[in-house]
Amino acid sequence: MRIQDFKMERFQSQWENVVDYNLSESGVDPLSFDELVTQEELSEILKTKLGYIQTNGTPQLKEKISKIYQGAHEKNVLVTTGSVEANYLLIWSTIEPGDEAVFMLPNYMQIAGLMRSFGANVKTFHLKEELDWNPDLDELSSLITKDTKIISITNPNNPTGGQLSEDAKQAIISLAEKADAWLFVDEIYQGAELDEKITPSFWGTYKKAVVTCGLSKAYGLPGLRAGWLVAPEDLAAKVWAYKDYTSICLSAVSDSLAQIALRPENRKKILQRTRRILKANFPVLESWLNSQDGIFHCLPPKAGAIAFARYNLDINSTELVDRLREKKSVLLCPGDYFEMDGYVRFGYGEKIEYMIKALELVREGIEELKA
Repeated sequence: MRIQDFKMERFQSQWENVVDYNLSESGVDPLSFDELVTQEELSEILKTKLGYIQTNGTPQLKEKISKIYQGAHEKNVLVTTGSVEANYLLIWSTIEPGDEAVFMLPNYMQIAGLMRSFGANVKTFHLKEELDWNPDLDELSSLITKDTKIISITNPNNPTGGQLSEDAKQAIISLAEKADAWLFVDEIYQGAELDEKITPSFWGTYKKAVVTCGLSKAYGLPGLRAGWLVAPEDLAAKVWAYKDYTSICLSAVSDSLAQIALRPENRKKILQRTRRILKANFPVLESWLNSQDGIFHCLPPKAGAIAFARYNLDINSTELVDRLREKKSVLLCPGDYFEMDGYVRFGYGEKIEYMIKALELVREGIEELKA
């Protein structure tokens, strides 16, 4: 099998730890170890035996995850090494060469890349800025046939920070039901809403709905590499067999720390922290975007530490981002990596002082480009 290059991940892994300022990240400033655990909890964690744990997640962690999703139980949950593994295992276990799949754009491109690499025929539908980053439902309906096996979406969306309207959500569910297709929903930004109203999960809305999530984005804990999928029991069991060929199990320490993070009182505090960061930081970014002489237009995101800004410059988005990286040591994400040239994605989850310095360098770089 020849895989499709995952351009954004390679780009970030190559440059994010090299530049002076990284605004390509899509999560908030990570929590430190001592912010997450108490001294008493730390004493217990230090006693953790560093062996293999239950390969689909410990019962204690699966129980905590299942309680996030109404009607779910432990057998619906598979714990993975980040949500990226959950997505990978889902596609690997369901796609066969020649299968028809429908994929949302713009989007985090992992799933589309995997489906194409595994030989699927991938059709794409587009979120529209003029529709508040919602889909044209006629376009979507025209793509789905009796042969459609998977519909793949992300909600809240990356890179736009948009949320599907209730009408769009119900239409997607109805189309999936009509085609008897799997509905795979990446919900990694759930909990990072600026209005503090958690985006309703697709779990439980349809018998073939599967959701993936994890602690990397809304929780500010990407270093734990703790993710999961919630699926019908038979699919969760099937995917677990594929996991035997990948990471086998989450680390024992990460499992213990994830349990701490997902205690109801801690989960509430962590998500409140994330929203405080977003509500403090986005007005700073929005003010900066609006001060750039009409170069940028950005629909305010509803969730996530990401803003997808359209720009009015005669330059390809990858070329623009490369220039800013080379000349100013600031990293943004080009719209090309979401198959949407003419946009750049700003991450705004870092400390405000850091972001302000980075944005000043972006301003200088654009002024030099215009000169």
